[in-house]
Amino acid sequence: MVKSSMSRMLAGNGLFYPIIGFASFIAFLYLSFGDLWVNYSKEINLSFVERNGTQFYVDGKVFYVNGWNSYWLMDHAADYSTRPRIRTMLQASAKMGLTVCRTWAFNDGGYNALQISPGKFDEKVFRALDHVIAEARRNGIRLILSLVNNLQAYGGKTQYVKWAWEEGVALSSSNDSFFYDPSIRRYFKNYVKTVLTRRNIYTGIEYRDDPTIFAWELINEPRCMTDPSGDTLQDWIEEMSTFVKSIDRKHLLTVGLEGFYGPKSPKKSIANPEVWAADLGSDFIRNSILSTVDFASVHVYPDHWFHHKNFEEMLKFAAKWMLSHIEDGDRELKKPVLFTEFGLSNDNEDFEPAQRDRFLKMVLDVIYKSAKRNRSGAGSFFWQFLVERMERFNDEYGIVPWENPSTYRLITDQSCRLAKVQGLLSTQVEHLKNFCAPRN
Repeated sequence: MVKSSMSRMLAGNGLFYPIIGFASFIAFLYLSFGDLWVNYSKEINLSFVERNGTQFYVDGKVFYVNGWNSYWLMDHAADYSTRPRIRTMLQASAKMGLTVCRTWAFNDGGYNALQISPGKFDEKVFRALDHVIAEARRNGIRLILSLVNNLQAYGGKTQYVKWAWEEGVALSSSNDSFFYDPSIRRYFKNYVKTVLTRRNIYTGIEYRDDPTIFAWELINEPRCMTDPSGDTLQDWIEEMSTFVKSIDRKHLLTVGLEGFYGPKSPKKSIANPEVWAADLGSDFIRNSILSTVDFASVHVYPDHWFHHKNFEEMLKFAAKWMLSHIEDGDRELKKPVLFTEFGLSNDNEDFEPAQRDRFLKMVLDVIYKSAKRNRSGAGSFFWQFLVERMERFNDEYGIVPWENPSTYRLITDQSCRLAKVQGLLSTQVEHLKNFCAPRN
């Protein structure tokens, strides 16, 4: 009743509609530019990650990574209703002692596209990526940013080929023409330059000058099956890694490989999961040994690569797979090796929840032993972490880590173990100093 009387009074004085209009205008400003008023002044000062031989260093101290994948950060930051998930994920991960998140810095065509068409970008989505980087910095988390997808999800190389075909400049409709078509190479170089030179609207720092970014990843899981010799993909990696380094000499760079050995590798028959793995157009050693590539990347999905092995057999293979690549890092590449994706599917016929923890523990143990022995196995990244109410974005590998006490304990134990080897990073002191003490 009081409310209706006030409305009549305002209306009688001719003020009701102007006030409503002004309130609507303020709401519009907040939805459009609200983050400009968010306080990012509390961000932690970070230094660039450097490499010396087979190890990473931060501020002169060796750095081993306990990391994770949340590919969805930019996509969810583009929508104000889901943007709070970014802070929730980053804060929770920092509390677990995690230090690096791998995420997509691409979305080509489609919904919430960063690149709408070649050279045309959606500023709203770019601001979403700005927000992700600023929020990561605020929480002391570094980022590996991947620049394009070999798969069709979020556009990928398929979208680039489609754009070239629609513009009448494509040499072929094959998805693999992404790697050799001159027009598509120009599209991608333009994209890379635009991203690397982007000035973050919240921090005022160009991406190429921001130590929040741990590294750039050229492409997620590259394969060029139309040229199993590997020459086409190798040429692309050489050209694009050189191009990235011509713009940004401060950040580390990796390819984004799964880790398969190519047809000329002596390991193709003893380390690959099966015969098909040598015919994908990639080669772990050849692709990673380039001087413009700072560290190697490997994925670990034995249940995705085999269809007739039981869990124990897959676990044994995964351990050998990891040790083979660490050996390569030590002896052949003389570079760090990051296992940038690993996980176990809950869709496996014989899946039991305890198996996932056993698999995760095996991976983490290999990294810890590598760290203790100063070997090249420099870290691992869970695939993938989500927050609550994200079922639609989950796959058979995703977990909300704090919902499973045993998994949560594995993650935090690894943070404490690595901190014991390398010492606490300045970004970890608040969360781990007391947290790890009872375990040592």
